[in-house]
Amino acid sequence: MSRDRDPRTLRRPARSALIAISVTALSLTASGCVVVHGEREILPATTRAEAAEALQEFTTAYNEADKAYDGTLDADHTTGALADIDAARLKAGKANNPAGNPNHTPLKLTDAKFTIPKKAGWPRWFVVDAAGNKGGSARWLLVFTRSSLDDPFQVAYLTLVAPGKVPQFEKDADGWAEPVPAESTDLATGPGELSRAYATYLKSGGETFADGAHTSQWRALRQKNSKRPGRVTQYIDEPLTNGDYAPLALRTTDGGALVFFTTRHYEKQTAYAGTSVPAPGKDVLALTKGEIKQSLTMEFVSNEVALDPKGRGPVTILGRIQGLTSAEGS
Repeated sequence: MSRDRDPRTLRRPARSALIAISVTALSLTASGCVVVHGEREILPATTRAEAAEALQEFTTAYNEADKAYDGTLDADHTTGALADIDAARLKAGKANNPAGNPNHTPLKLTDAKFTIPKKAGWPRWFVVDAAGNKGGSARWLLVFTRSSLDDPFQVAYLTLVAPGKVPQFEKDADGWAEPVPAESTDLATGPGELSRAYATYLKSGGETFADGAHTSQWRALRQKNSKRPGRVTQYIDEPLTNGDYAPLALRTTDGGALVFFTTRHYEKQTAYAGTSVPAPGKDVLALTKGEIKQSLTMEFVSNEVALDPKGRGPVTILGRIQGLTSAEGS
């Protein structure tokens, strides 16, 4: 790969889009059999018992995959950003530890709180806010989604948020939450526009996002690392908004929304003539194609959770988990 090659040329195809399927649910009543069209009726995404079961099934599969470093063991329980991040992590782990994860500690999620929106159409989804035995005191936020009654719930988003930062959600008399459409116009930035807005902010700055670790501080760190002795680093950020990567949002009691969204990031390190790129770690090497001579381009997928206020005001990124998904040397 030449020194001036655009890192975006390494982009691989996105995961296939979720297929929206019209599903007819049958409900027995005292007067007989009534047809309820799940694609039109406003219904809870699932029952609380089914949500708890989905969380248990995911945790079991996640632990089995992590212990064996085998991505096939939890592939049916992940999708979207988490699937990309988790599959690459397990692939690198397997390459470096064929016998499995020598440092495996089972993930335990407790004090789980389920927020289930009432909505029409697919996908159906819900949010889990739980305490974990990893990540310190941070709360684990997981978004489960499925595209039909025949599909299992899969985790599309997994982020960690500082305790006390998870907002209160707007709920009806029965305790069901209110989803916010991607095209909503009553928020500072529409949920469907957040991924693109974030990619633009990382490149050019601005006032769309509040200062913090995942915004102003991250931009400052990139600027610092862009020119180092013997090498230069370029960054490119891209939105991911369709199919498995579609943003999902819940209304909060203050009229705003908690939004989950995805972005893709490229980092290209190029060494000056007569020097070489510093050797990366073994996990990076396990995901790298080609020989690293003068440059190394790394591709990351990141999933974010943000507080999007009603009306005007900056969006606050509460948490972000990013993972290397591929790399190429030249």
